[in-house]
Amino acid sequence: VQLQASGGGLVQAGGSLRLSCAASGRTFSSYDMGWFRQAPGKEREFVATISRYFGTTRYADSVKGRFTISRDNAKNTVYLQMNSLKPEDAAVYLCAASSQTGVLPTTLSGYSYWGQGTQVTVSS
Repeated sequence: VQLQASGGGLVQAGGSLRLSCAASGRTFSSYDMGWFRQAPGKEREFVATISRYFGTTRYADSVKGRFTISRDNAKNTVYLQMNSLKPEDAAVYLCAASSQTGVLPTTLSGYSYWGQGTQVTVSS
């Protein structure tokens, strides 16, 4: 599966952005989908994930209550709605796809396919 993230940009603190990740290739609905982020000089970190069948979601503690992950299997797209953005949310955001079975993955190793990332900048 190929992944293409979009929707990043510059936003003031407290503002909102909606990221999209379009998938092509194999059946999108066969994958759990995740969002990760990587700030300069920092390791890539988990943000959110959504399951392939029932839309079960999990979030990093740092974004709970502010970010919402969703998916539209008919459009082969996963979204990340980001509200109440903080300067510390600034990073390159990457979408990823997981075909593993079992527990919804929240670590990098759980994902086999990665998109190229979209930059989110939050001004204070």
